[in-house]
Amino acid sequence: MINYSQFKLKNGLTVIHHLDPNSKLCVLNILYNVGSKDEHPEKTGFAHLFEHLMFGGSVNVSDFDNQLQIAGGDNNAFTSNDITNYYITLPANNIETGFWLESDRMLSLDFSQKVLDVQKAVVIEEFKERYINQPYGDVWLKLLPLAYKTHPYRWPTIGKDFSHIEKATLDDVKAFFYSFYSPNNAILVISGNIDLQTTKELTEKWFGPIPAREINRLHYQTEPQQTEKRIEHVYNDVPLDLIIMGYHICERMHPDYYAVDLMTDVLGGGKSARLFNELLKKQKLFSEIDCYESGDFDAGLIIVEGKLIRGVTHQQAEEAIEKVLSELIENGITESELEKVKNKSETNIRFNDMGVLNKAMKLAYAAYYGDIELANTEVSEYLKVSAHDIQRVAETYLKSTNCNVLYYHAKHESTN
Repeated sequence: MINYSQFKLKNGLTVIHHLDPNSKLCVLNILYNVGSKDEHPEKTGFAHLFEHLMFGGSVNVSDFDNQLQIAGGDNNAFTSNDITNYYITLPANNIETGFWLESDRMLSLDFSQKVLDVQKAVVIEEFKERYINQPYGDVWLKLLPLAYKTHPYRWPTIGKDFSHIEKATLDDVKAFFYSFYSPNNAILVISGNIDLQTTKELTEKWFGPIPAREINRLHYQTEPQQTEKRIEHVYNDVPLDLIIMGYHICERMHPDYYAVDLMTDVLGGGKSARLFNELLKKQKLFSEIDCYESGDFDAGLIIVEGKLIRGVTHQQAEEAIEKVLSELIENGITESELEKVKNKSETNIRFNDMGVLNKAMKLAYAAYYGDIELANTEVSEYLKVSAHDIQRVAETYLKSTNCNVLYYHAKHESTN
């Protein structure tokens, strides 16, 4: 059980407080409601670029990391399709340094061409290293636009092409910042050894003077229902052939979500899962195979991916995967399988709830989802799932007409 209090400043900043008197630390976690889905299709990668720019100096603080290290703290951030999240961990008696640093960069960055050029170079190098030069790195650049035709999930968080970042101007980044980085578009969570009254005083002192801003969010269409299977072939210099199958699923707050998540554990959650057991251990068709769901806020994907043993064709691999999925649809799962995946989910959730940082993030996400109580009820939602629910969602989502298949061919092998 995560205890919490919630209040809102006049400028629209949502603040959540969690007291943990047994911790010597405090966490300041701030979630901005902006991700790659909020980008213009011709200016992608900006949300991720800002994850870097936010450490490049603010209006009053030229060196963010140095000031934090002096106070004994550390920090990091991440960007997703939906949100951008920043967190600072500090000794409890130094938490005001975190309030100062985070509020200052919310107020305004130090917009300079020098900082922008440095961070653009870093992001472009990351793009090349992870998505171009790395084997199979371009998988998401190929699969996402195959699966999504209208929704902005059709490009990865890093962006469609690094030329979008190359072309980014100071005016572009200023417009993006003032459109999304504002108190009325953020959720601040303070977690650790700090009382509620101190939290209120420090939040009002440091964040209260920052004005609310107009949120200029782009409107995008819901992805239409897919009605036929899509297949694309990719050829590259990689060690082994790869197959990836992406099935559209429900949005994060849909009642089916928990059954879908458990279903992916039944199929791909470790060495006792069905795909691993049947296709890797028994039939020896794959050297690696996995199944998971994307966890997006809007309607996401179930991903089945595997590297093929040499000599196995993509058609053989796909037919074998579909046979395992059909078995699940037709016959469902056993109660022992259900109990195992439920126990695994509950254990993971309970373990993650032990740290003040994880609790802060969990509260921030639950508030973003629109139901902060989800931070405490998530386990019960998983435990409610029945074997029938898993069979039903398998039948609903694991349809051939709902599938996007990427055949990734190793160039040096004969094509399938």
